[in-house]
Amino acid sequence: MANIHIKIESPELITAIITKESVEKLDLKKGDTVSAIIKSTNIMIGK
Repeated sequence: MANIHIKIESPELITAIITKESVEKLDLKKGDTVSAIIKSTNIMIGK
């Protein structure tokens, strides 16, 4: 598995966990510009 951190407009960060195979197939490199499609049926909020 690989952790993918995505910086968004506000100085927030999205972390996506994908397989190393997916990283290789997408040829992802640090600093690449990417898009995130967020599909979720549950949202958990903690404090």
